[in-house]
Amino acid sequence: MATNIGMMDGAYFVGRSEILAWINSTLHLNISKVEEACTGAVQCQLMDAVHPGMVPMHKVNFDAKNEYEMIQNYKVLQDVFNKLKITKHIEVNKLIKGRALDNLEFMQWMKRYCDSVHGEHIHNYNPLERREACKGGKELSRRTAASQPATKTSAAVPKHATHTSRRTDATHSNTSNQSVKVSSRPSSSSGPSSSVYPEAERAKFEQQITELKLSVDNLEKERDFYFNKLRDIEILCQIPDIEKSPVMEAVKKILYASEDDGPVIAEAQAMISQHQVELLRVESEDNEEKSKTDSQKRKSIVNVDVDAAASNTLSPRQRLSENADVHCSGSPLVTY
Repeated sequence: MATNIGMMDGAYFVGRSEILAWINSTLHLNISKVEEACTGAVQCQLMDAVHPGMVPMHKVNFDAKNEYEMIQNYKVLQDVFNKLKITKHIEVNKLIKGRALDNLEFMQWMKRYCDSVHGEHIHNYNPLERREACKGGKELSRRTAASQPATKTSAAVPKHATHTSRRTDATHSNTSNQSVKVSSRPSSSSGPSSSVYPEAERAKFEQQITELKLSVDNLEKERDFYFNKLRDIEILCQIPDIEKSPVMEAVKKILYASEDDGPVIAEAQAMISQHQVELLRVESEDNEEKSKTDSQKRKSIVNVDVDAAASNTLSPRQRLSENADVHCSGSPLVTY
C-alpha cells in the first residue's frame, strides 16, 4: 500500500504536464491547470476508478464553486479514505484555496496511489457514465466533448454528396498533397521561396524543442524538490513545543511572505534580535538578584565575625565581671 509516501519519493518529482495528461486521459477531461482540481471532485472520481463502487458518486459535486461545496467533496473523499484505512492527511484548507503547489503535491500522491493500487481497473473504467450521477457531471462531460479538437467532424463527409463536390474535394486534395511534397523537398535554388524548412533546419528546430522540453522537466523537478524542502520546514515549525518560539516565528514570517510584502529578512532578524535582548535583560536581572543575595550573605558572615572578634578583645576584668554575673545568676544559694 502506497498510503505513506515520503517527501523524497519519486512520486513527488512527477511533472505538472504528466499529471495533467494522466488526469485527462483517465477521466476524459480537458483541464489545463492542476489547481482546477481544487474542488475535490476529480480526486473522488480517481478513487472511484481504482475502487469501483466505493465512492458514492451521487454526492460528488463537479460544479462546486464555493468553499463549502468543495469541503463536501473532500468529506466524501475522507470517508473513502477511512473505509480503505488510508492514513493520508488531506489538507482541505490549503487545497480549496486553489494554490498550484498544494494541489500538485496532492495530485502527485494520488497518481502514485492509483498506479500502485489496482491500476488495472482504470483501463475498464467508464468515467463519462460514472460522472452522470454527479451534480454538474453531465454539463462537464458536454463541455469537455465540445472543447476537444473536432477531428471527427472535419473528417466526416456526407454520404450523398454530389459528384461535383466530390470531384472538387479530390482536386483540392491532390493540389494540397502536391504542394506539401514540393515544399518538403529540398530545393537546389537559393531563392527564399524555394523551401520553407529544409531538412537540416527542421532537424535543428526539433533538437531545440527536445532540449527545451528536457530543460522544462528538469526545472519542474528542481522546483518540486525545493518546494518539498520548504514543506518539511513548515511542518517542523508547526510542532507544538517550538511553534511559538521567536526563531520559528521568524522562519514562518519568511515562508508566508508574499510578493507584496517585499524583503522580510530584516524584519525576521529584528524579531530574533529582540528576543535575544529580552533574554539578556532577564539574565541581567537574575544576575543582579543573585548579587544582592550574595551581598546579604556576606554581610551576615561579617557580623558574625565581628561579634566573635569583639568577645575575644574583652579585658580580664570585663571577663571576670561577666563570669561573676553568670555565676551569681545561675546559683540558687546566692541571697541579696
